[in-house]
Amino acid sequence: MTFGRSGTLFPDYREPGACATRRKRGACEALNNANKESFRFLLTQPRLCKSAARASLPPPEPVEAGSGDPPLTHVTLVWRGGVQEDWLRFGKPVAERILDRRTRIESYAPGQVFALVRWASNDYGTVGSTLTIAQAAGFGEPFTTLPQVDPGAQILLSVRSWPKVRQVFALIDAIEDVGIDPCDVAPDHWHHVHNRLAGGMQVRSYSPARHRDWLRRRKLQS
Repeated sequence: MTFGRSGTLFPDYREPGACATRRKRGACEALNNANKESFRFLLTQPRLCKSAARASLPPPEPVEAGSGDPPLTHVTLVWRGGVQEDWLRFGKPVAERILDRRTRIESYAPGQVFALVRWASNDYGTVGSTLTIAQAAGFGEPFTTLPQVDPGAQILLSVRSWPKVRQVFALIDAIEDVGIDPCDVAPDHWHHVHNRLAGGMQVRSYSPARHRDWLRRRKLQS
């Protein structure tokens, strides 16, 4: 049995680098399209920064309670091809700030759901692959601290290792195939997926009928 330099059965295991799973987008099609002028950093085309002055702005400051503005959750994305590659599988930020060609910050209002993918590698292969589906928290709501998420968010699903990340990608693709925006999926479904994957059990599909029920319940709760 031969092991690669990474110490696994898969020599020098590297998956991302313009990962092939960023394909079906539906309502989120505008997100994360590679741009040749950005050194392969994933930019959001409708919100490309065209002003050099904006690129030099400092990171956004947190909103204080009582200011009248909703608190925003800021997600920092870094793209250093082959070393650190962060992107959003889905998400609809209310604001975006590009710091440089490799780093940008996307901001989410309370209640919004996003899927953050983080991948890192070194000379010996992949050192980390994670996918976190999280929901931005509001004033007074509990949240969990997360790397590159300020101040944190409510974790709905979290997986590590690229095989599990790809498994969640397939589930998201299936949801998009039936015409449902994953940003609007019931948070309970992501909890269900997390628990089933952790237990090695089969995940129930998310049907349009279940989605309609969730939308009705959300409307009654609002």
